[in-house]
Amino acid sequence: MPADDTAGQVSLRLLPAGEAALLVELGDTIDPDLNEAVHRLDAAINRAAPDGLIETVPTYRSILVSFDPTRTTAAALSAEISALEAGSGETVALKRRRWFVPVCFGGEYGEDLSAVAERAGMSPEAVVDLHCAADYRVYMLGFSPGFAYLGGLPEALHQPRRENPRSVTPAGSFMQGGSQAALSPVAMPSGWHLIGRTPLRLFDPGRSQPFLLAPGDRVRMIAIDGEDYDRMAGQDSLLPESEVIG
Repeated sequence: MPADDTAGQVSLRLLPAGEAALLVELGDTIDPDLNEAVHRLDAAINRAAPDGLIETVPTYRSILVSFDPTRTTAAALSAEISALEAGSGETVALKRRRWFVPVCFGGEYGEDLSAVAERAGMSPEAVVDLHCAADYRVYMLGFSPGFAYLGGLPEALHQPRRENPRSVTPAGSFMQGGSQAALSPVAMPSGWHLIGRTPLRLFDPGRSQPFLLAPGDRVRMIAIDGEDYDRMAGQDSLLPESEVIG
């Protein structure tokens, strides 16, 4: 069920995903403008709260919309979503934050840093400098609770993922793989390169907002040493500095 591209708007493709969900596709690339359109439409859908809506799950380029088939139909929901997208230029600005996340790089906290630096033809210190200079965008959360896929990895650091994935990586790991970086709130298996670790609790089910980061947020890494890491890890309620950017 494609929607025509008019007046420079994104062209929607609304596809059935089983009997109780729609996949709303806005494009087929990893692009910050496309991802922004995804989150604006996702916010518009949730503000409108169409009858039968259960939840939405935004991704890089699409939104999974779950609904109650006893209260609405895929066709009716598709029409409502298409109408919302047509008026998306009138939506209010989304509230976003830029987070300053402390990370201890290398050694026991990021055992792949040296190998990544060697493949990139630079020193480990130069790799850390590039990561700390990047203004990462949270494209989406997924795979594991609060796992943040970060766009904006400097091109000089683009490398294939590990040939041999690890069965466990620590909670708080800052990683890179391919053209992306990531922050992992929980221990999990991974084939990404471990660059460092943050002492922050990125996922805490006891907080009113369990996930610290949200899609569309920006993230800056701040290098700390092992002593800082141990001190900060002992502060359960510690939150990073942040600023409102939208």
